[in-house]
Amino acid sequence: MDLGLQGKIALVCGASKGLGYACAEHLAREGAHVVIVARSQDTLDQAAEKLRALGNIKVIAVATDIATPEGRAKALAAVDEIAGEPGHGPDILVNNAGGPPLGDFRDWDREIWLKAIDANMLTPVELIKATVDQMIKRGWGRVINITSSSVKAPRYDLGLSNGARSGLTGFVAGVSRHIAKSGVTINNLLPGSFETDRLRSSFVGSAKLTGETPDEVRLQRMAETPAGRFGDPDEFGATCAFLCSKHAGYINGQNVLMDGGAYPGIF
Repeated sequence: MDLGLQGKIALVCGASKGLGYACAEHLAREGAHVVIVARSQDTLDQAAEKLRALGNIKVIAVATDIATPEGRAKALAAVDEIAGEPGHGPDILVNNAGGPPLGDFRDWDREIWLKAIDANMLTPVELIKATVDQMIKRGWGRVINITSSSVKAPRYDLGLSNGARSGLTGFVAGVSRHIAKSGVTINNLLPGSFETDRLRSSFVGSAKLTGETPDEVRLQRMAETPAGRFGDPDEFGATCAFLCSKHAGYINGQNVLMDGGAYPGIF
C-alpha cells in the first residue's frame, strides 16, 4: 500500500530508540525525510545512520532537549534546512517523550509534577503551536502524540504520567476538531507494554514498590496481557505511519490504543 508520504518532512521526537525510532523508521521507509531528536548524541547518530541506509532520503539528527525553547528552535531549524525554506515546518510531527518516573504520589513535590507536565503535556502543546498553522496553510498535515495506555487505564504507580498525558489528551480533543476542515489531523497513539528499555526499567521500579523481583514483575505483566506477549515496536511504527498517511485523513482526534487487548472496557 502506498501511504503517500514520499517527500514529506517529518519531525520525530524521542527517536534514538524504542517507539520513537520505530515511527521514524517506518516514515523513512515510505520515503519521508526525517529530523530525529533525542538528548543522547551517540545513540541518535546510530539511529540516523540506520535511517539513511533505508533509501534516498534526508535525515538530520538533532541532539537536544526538546522540552526547552532552544531545543525546539534547533529541531525546527533542521526541518527548515531540509525544506530549503525558513519557517516551513514539518508536514508530520510525532511528539514523544520519555515517561516520568514511577512511584507513590506522596513522594512527588511540586517540582517533580511540573517537570512531568512540562515534558509530557506542555512540550507537545508548544510544538503543535509552532507547526500547525503552516500545515493548515498547505492544506495537509499530521500530528501524532505518543502518550500511554494509562490515559485510558490509569495505574497507581504511573500517577505522573496519568495526569500529564491526560491533560494533553484533553487539549488535543478540542484543537483537532477545531482544525478538522483544514486537512490536518491530530491523533494520539496509546502504547501498552512494548519491548523497550522504558518497559524494562519499569519492571525495576515496580519491583521496588511490590517487593518482587523484576523478572517476577515481567512475567506477571505478560500474563495480564490477553495477547500473551509484549508489543513489537515495529508494529507501533507501522501504525504510526498509517495514521500519517493519505488513507487516514478521516481519522482525527482519536486515541488509538495498542495494548494487546489489555484494556477491559468497551469504549
